[in-house]
Amino acid sequence: MKILVMGSGGVGGYFGGRLAQAGCDVHFVARGAHGQALREHGLRISSPLGGLHLQQASVTDDPARVGRVDLVLFGVKLWDTQAAARQLAPVLGPDTAVISFQNGVVKDDLLRDVLGTEHVAGGVAYIAASIGEPGVIVHNGNMAKLVFGEHDGRASARLTGFAEACAAAGITHELTPRIHLALWEKFVFLAALSAATTLARLPVGPIRDHPRARTFLHDLMDEAVQVGRAEGVPLPPEYAESRLAFADGLPATMTSSMHHDLERGHRLELPWLSGDVVARGRRLGVPTPCHRAVVDMLSPHADGRAAVT
Repeated sequence: MKILVMGSGGVGGYFGGRLAQAGCDVHFVARGAHGQALREHGLRISSPLGGLHLQQASVTDDPARVGRVDLVLFGVKLWDTQAAARQLAPVLGPDTAVISFQNGVVKDDLLRDVLGTEHVAGGVAYIAASIGEPGVIVHNGNMAKLVFGEHDGRASARLTGFAEACAAAGITHELTPRIHLALWEKFVFLAALSAATTLARLPVGPIRDHPRARTFLHDLMDEAVQVGRAEGVPLPPEYAESRLAFADGLPATMTSSMHHDLERGHRLELPWLSGDVVARGRRLGVPTPCHRAVVDMLSPHADGRAAVT
């Protein structure tokens, strides 16, 4: 399977590296110091599930040089979605699937606007990974799972083939006919984790262990649940409680990519996470006071350190 990794950070670098090690023809799109390190030294992954060094990583800053591919793993930051999608035209064949493993639930709508419905499949990544230094992906914890599926629920040959590639690479995965629900299940947790860890400047452990912070984390999840249910997503009414129990089983040091971005002075995905919960809640008449507080207090940092100083 020929795969283009559009966005070779924590998610794309980790899963792309595993697929390449297993024999897939993987091409990484990367720029700057990270891209240079990948060209010169290959891709390194540090992980409790086993490290690897892909010495001869195929790296480019221009997807057009790769030619047509079977699959695109799309993992750029949300604000770059449409610009990055426009660069994919030369790699798309009639049956090429583009699977976004980005955060949020609006991502596939943004991709459809550029690529058309036929190319876009849904995807969810469960992993705590980031670029530790140029050319090096650091994976924390034992969670590393991909969930994906066609938006119409059919079992397509292209995603069945990807599932087989994941199996060969030892990647925990699920091919689901209910990808819209899977997207919201992650969004409930991810939006809350991102909000709480970034606002508190702490990993999940101290937050879930403090009574008042734990209540706030729960309420962040519950607001997203109620917004999703108002949109017709079949989430159980008490789904926030199960997600809080899930958080109790995570490593205490786990945090969110948005927290990492804040610490590094980078732009935040705030408008597509808590901001999206607030906007949908306003439209549907669902109160979202916790997510609104997060948006209000993190807004000075949303465009990165240069906007604050």
